[in-house]
Amino acid sequence: MDQQKSMDTAFFGQPRGLSTLFFTEMWERFSYYGMRAILLFYMFYAVEKGGLGMDETTAASVMSIYGSLVYLSGIVGGWLSDRVWGTRKTVFIGGVLIMFGHIALSLPFGLPALYASIALIVAGTGLLKPNVSDMVGSLYEEGDKRRDAGFSMFVFGINLGAAVAPWAVPWAAGGFGFHLFGSETNFHAGFSLAAIGMFFGLLQYWLDGKKYLSKDSLYPNDPIDRDGLKPIITWTVVAVIVVAVILGLLAAMGQLNITNVINLITVIAIALPIVYFIMMLNSAKVTKVERSRVKAYISLFIAAAIFWGIEESGSVVLALFAEQRTILHIGSWHFAAANFQTLNPLFIMLLTPFFVWLWSAWKNQPSAPAKFAAGMVIAGLSYMWMALPGIIHGTTSGRVSPFWLVGSWFIVEIAEMLISPIGLSVTTKLAPKAFQSQMMSMWFLANSAGQAVNAQIVKYYSADTEIQYFLIIGGVSVVFGIVMFFLVKKIHALMEGID
Repeated sequence: MDQQKSMDTAFFGQPRGLSTLFFTEMWERFSYYGMRAILLFYMFYAVEKGGLGMDETTAASVMSIYGSLVYLSGIVGGWLSDRVWGTRKTVFIGGVLIMFGHIALSLPFGLPALYASIALIVAGTGLLKPNVSDMVGSLYEEGDKRRDAGFSMFVFGINLGAAVAPWAVPWAAGGFGFHLFGSETNFHAGFSLAAIGMFFGLLQYWLDGKKYLSKDSLYPNDPIDRDGLKPIITWTVVAVIVVAVILGLLAAMGQLNITNVINLITVIAIALPIVYFIMMLNSAKVTKVERSRVKAYISLFIAAAIFWGIEESGSVVLALFAEQRTILHIGSWHFAAANFQTLNPLFIMLLTPFFVWLWSAWKNQPSAPAKFAAGMVIAGLSYMWMALPGIIHGTTSGRVSPFWLVGSWFIVEIAEMLISPIGLSVTTKLAPKAFQSQMMSMWFLANSAGQAVNAQIVKYYSADTEIQYFLIIGGVSVVFGIVMFFLVKKIHALMEGID
C-alpha cells in the first residue's frame, strides 16, 4: 500500500485522492461561507424585504453562537470517526446533513427552518470538518516529502471555495444580476445555491472516493466495544437529561427564549475547556513535564480565544458595519455588503506563501508565545482601526470608504498567520500522550469559547457605541498581547524544551 501511495502522482504530483478531498472541502466551504455571507441579513431584514424581521441584536448573537456550536460539535465528530464509523462514512454523513441544512434554509418556513438548519449544519460540519483533514494525511506514507505541499494545496482549496462563495451566493439572492425578485432579496435562492454546492461536493466525494481513497478510511481506528460503549451512553443520557431539566425549568418560569438558550450554550462553551484543563492537570496519566506544558498552553488558549472572538466577528459586527456604515461602491462598481466576507480567505491565500517563506528563512525566529503575543497586539489593532472612521469624522451616522473594512481584514489576517498555524503546531507539541486527540479538540474549543463570548458582547454593538466597542475590545487584545510579551520567557520555560 505504501509503495502505491508513493507512486501515485496523478494530481499535480500528488496522490489522486487529494483531488477528491480538495474538491469535497472546496464545495463544503463554498456552501458554508456562502450561507454565512447572507444569513445575518436574512435574520434581521424586514419581512417585506425577504427577511425574518428578527431583532438585530438577537440576530448578531445567534450568528456568534452558531459559530461556537460548529466548533463544539467537532469533538463529537472526531470521536464518532475514531470509534464508530471511520473517516469516510463520517465525512459523507456530515456532508448529507449540511446539504439538508441548506435545503431547510432554502424553503420559506421562517424561524423553524432556521433553527432546523442550524442544528443540521452544526452536526454535519462537526462530522465533516475534523475528519477530511485526517483523510488528507492518510494519503501519504510516513516520511513522504510531498505531505506539506499536499496540505498546502488542500488549504488552498478550502480558501478558494470560501472566497468565491460570498460573491456567488449573494448574486443568486439578488436575482442572478437580473433583479428577478424586484426590490426584495430572495435569500432562499442564495441558500439554494449553497445546497447545490454541497450536493456537487458529495457527488464528487462519493464517486471518486470509491476509487481513490484508502480502504482503511472505511473502518474506525479504535473501534469501541460494548463495555466501552456503556459509559458513553450513560453520560450522554445524563447530559441530555440535565439539559432537558434546565430547559424545562426555564419553560416553567416563562423564560424559555432564544436569549436564554444562547446564554446556556455560552456557559457550556466556556465551561467545557475549563473542565478539560482541570482533568488533564489532575490526571495520573500526565507526567510532571507534561503538566508543566499544559500550564503553558492555558495562556496560549486564552490568547487564541480572544483572537478568534475578533477574527470571527467578520460575519457579525463587521458585516453590520458593511451593511450600515460602508459606501457600497467604488466609482461605478457596486457591490453587496455580503461580498466583504471574501476578504478573509483572500488575504489568507495571499499571505500564506510569504509566511511560509518567512518561517523557513528566519533562523532565530521568535518562540510560539512571542508570536502569539504579537498576533494579539495586531488583532487588537485591527479593531482599533475600525474606531478611526467615527473618530475622524466625528460621527457614526454616515457612510465611510470600504477601504476601512479592507484594511481591518488585512490587519487581522496578519494576526491569524501568527496565531492559527502556530497554534495548531504547538498544540500537538504540548499535548500529553494520554490526551493527544483531546488536546487538538482544545484548539477548536478556543474558537468556540471566543465566539460564545462574542454572542454576549455583540449585544452592545450599535452605531451609537461603535467607537467605544472597537476601542475597548481591541484594547483588551492589545493589553493581553503586551502582558504576554512580558511573560514570554516564563511561558517558554513551562513548555519544557518545546520551541
